[in-house]
Amino acid sequence: MTKILVVEDEEKIAAIIEEFLIGEGFQVITAEDGPTALQLAAKTKPTIVLLDWMLPGLNGIEVCRKLREMGNLGIIMLTAKAEETDKIIGLGVGADDYMTKPFSLRELAARIQSLLRRLTPINAVVQSEQRNFGPLQIIPMSHRVLLHNQELTLTPTEYKILDLLSSTPDQVYSREQLLQSVFQDEEILDIRTIDAHISRLRRKLNKDSTTQYIQTVYGFGYRFGVNNEN
Repeated sequence: MTKILVVEDEEKIAAIIEEFLIGEGFQVITAEDGPTALQLAAKTKPTIVLLDWMLPGLNGIEVCRKLREMGNLGIIMLTAKAEETDKIIGLGVGADDYMTKPFSLRELAARIQSLLRRLTPINAVVQSEQRNFGPLQIIPMSHRVLLHNQELTLTPTEYKILDLLSSTPDQVYSREQLLQSVFQDEEILDIRTIDAHISRLRRKLNKDSTTQYIQTVYGFGYRFGVNNEN
């Protein structure tokens, strides 16, 4: 049974979400503040965390950063902060998805299912061999990515994007194609979500490297290639 940690300080909202998710067949754990959320996440190992931004003790942004250090779990931020800059910040610190309050419980269920698919391989036919691109190594079998022999910590969505692009180097993918291939529920997601994930992935891949692995093809989308920048 999939385990979901709901981090929400408003008791009524937390109870509504909990009741709904239990009805959908999930195991649900709840936390009312940031420190408790981190303790429960470390202890119970949830598959997905639904995370409010405004929390007592430690806000959702800091909690998200710390959760990302715990490994391969999915994070959906649920917050009343609806500005585009807020969404970019949330995705930038490691959230896989971002929903603003008030939200539909059915849409929440759809986004959870979408994220669960991202937490598993795109399909069983994807190449299983290790891919080497200079100092960058991608190992699909174990979902590991190494740069200069140092393992990178990628979110499930970041890994899905990199895996797809690197499986067909030089092929250009539009934002719409990436949204459909990686997220699958394209109608419920903002196309700018792709740009936020690409930006965060690039920062990790370009750290201590002069190689631009993910390249923008202006007017079309993105491709994977190996170009050295001077």
